[in-house]
Amino acid sequence: MQSYTIGQAARLLGVSPDTARRWADAGRVATHRDEGGRRLVDGRDLAAFSVELAKGGAEEDVSYTSVRNAFPGIVTAVKLGDVAAQVEIQAGPHRLVSLLTREAVEELGLEVGVEATARVKSTNVHIDRA
Repeated sequence: MQSYTIGQAARLLGVSPDTARRWADAGRVATHRDEGGRRLVDGRDLAAFSVELAKGGAEEDVSYTSVRNAFPGIVTAVKLGDVAAQVEIQAGPHRLVSLLTREAVEELGLEVGVEATARVKSTNVHIDRA
């Protein structure tokens, strides 16, 4: 089973290493030490914790949708055309780019610095292993 350092786990969870250390210290995620004394998180434990973390992060004012892949983040770029627009969102380590109508961008009030959630639904999902 693959194990991850606190730094690697933090990157995968989209948080700082300090936050991951605090969670480990509080017992929220199980760790063990390697022969060099580094704290490691087993892959299965990290996967389970990431699912638990995602479920607990839901806001009280929940919108109902069939789209299960939600990436809350911040708008980092908006390119407006006459009819279409391109919006970029940075969600933790993930950069998402969406093409939508200019009207939708204006109605949603999307501009750089605004908090937004990118929702992804696809019939084609490719998975790469690092």
